[in-house]
Amino acid sequence: MTPTAPLFLLLLGLVGAHATVDLRTAAAMAAGLCKTRPTDLVFIVDSSRSVRPSEFEQVKVFLAKVIEGLDVGLNATRVGVVNYASRVKNEVSLKTHRTKAGLVKAVTKIEPLSTGTMTGLAIQFALNVAFSESEGARVKSPDISKVAIIVTDGRPQDNVKDVAQRARDAGIEMFAIGVGRVDMNTLKQIASEPLDDHVDYVESYSVIEKLTKKFQEAFCACSNAATDVVFLIDGSKSVRPENFELVKKWINQIIDKLDVSDSKAHVGLVQYSSAVKQEFPLGRFNNKKDLKDAVKKMAYMERGTMTGQALRYLSDNSFTPTQGARPGVAKVGIVFTDGRSQDYIGDAAKKAKENGFKMYAVGVGNAVEDELKEIASEPTGEHYFYTADFKTMTQIAKKLQINICQEEDPCECDSLVKFQKKVEDALQALTKKLESVSKRIAALENKIV
Repeated sequence: MTPTAPLFLLLLGLVGAHATVDLRTAAAMAAGLCKTRPTDLVFIVDSSRSVRPSEFEQVKVFLAKVIEGLDVGLNATRVGVVNYASRVKNEVSLKTHRTKAGLVKAVTKIEPLSTGTMTGLAIQFALNVAFSESEGARVKSPDISKVAIIVTDGRPQDNVKDVAQRARDAGIEMFAIGVGRVDMNTLKQIASEPLDDHVDYVESYSVIEKLTKKFQEAFCACSNAATDVVFLIDGSKSVRPENFELVKKWINQIIDKLDVSDSKAHVGLVQYSSAVKQEFPLGRFNNKKDLKDAVKKMAYMERGTMTGQALRYLSDNSFTPTQGARPGVAKVGIVFTDGRSQDYIGDAAKKAKENGFKMYAVGVGNAVEDELKEIASEPTGEHYFYTADFKTMTQIAKKLQINICQEEDPCECDSLVKFQKKVEDALQALTKKLESVSKRIAALENKIV
């Protein structure tokens, strides 16, 4: 054995070195696989006299935090900032900065103009100047998003309706954020459809940072983030027919947020009352139009509220391969109910989470919050939602973000999955090489003996 031991160590060292190179390559390949989609993004910020200096500082913090979540670069996301009051100032053009650090530094230096509120003039400036090729905007293309985010706290002193329409017609997706005593009708005139996704309101500038996550996720485009999503909908008699129609609209509002396709998000729908009925399984419809049409056709069951039975159906049927579930794909369950369950939910709720399903619980009216929390995944604060009125369910749809990562940045998920796959492949290659080395060593030992 003595003559062969150094040979074994040498060969093992060579294989180990090769494996290290493979792992490093895998890490390098994983880095940057999942990016925010290429976007020309312009912030249009109201700094009129009603915005106090301390409040304007909070707006700048919000801008900086959104920028931190973007993939900033020449071929990725370009960012511009337009500052306005009675006049308009182009603070940062789309061509100026290619790094986050440079952008954030430029944002911190912006000073308020402290005069009137010419919001229409600012939108016109963004359309004519900020989004022009001379200022760094890219030629209009299906691969490049054009986005404007307007932050304002008052009623404009000019017309915004017509110029906002021209901006939308030019292919610019318009988001409107209102603060304090803002005129909500103005926000609606500015924003793109659907308004629920493009209009936001906060009571004061001190809480505007709450919107950071929404806009970071709005620009995230993880390719290959395949997800199986099943809605579990309470169709009991307490819901009532007119509210059941609102529930169906709510489901379709969430479907609009998903990247539905054969290789990405698949959606299934289950309705329950005293019994459980599968409306359609995962994978039957692989485009949003067919999915939404199928949801609209769902007939109201009425009768009781057997939520525990429905949760068992979800685990035992909905997320099985025979019902269209894909192996190795993230599983998300969205449970909607308007009342207390008539059966025990504890074991079924626990089983769903133990199976690795990410569970969201949504309650309306007489729904029991303790039951919602029992159904929801951890952290429960991010996975259960309650509203007293069916008419305000659209607010829940805005807040409910379906991400397959719980803690990581949503744009890191796909990178992580692919990196893990590269590591597994590298380890398998290493195992095969070690087996080959072992065989050679055995052959050498036989010769020596």
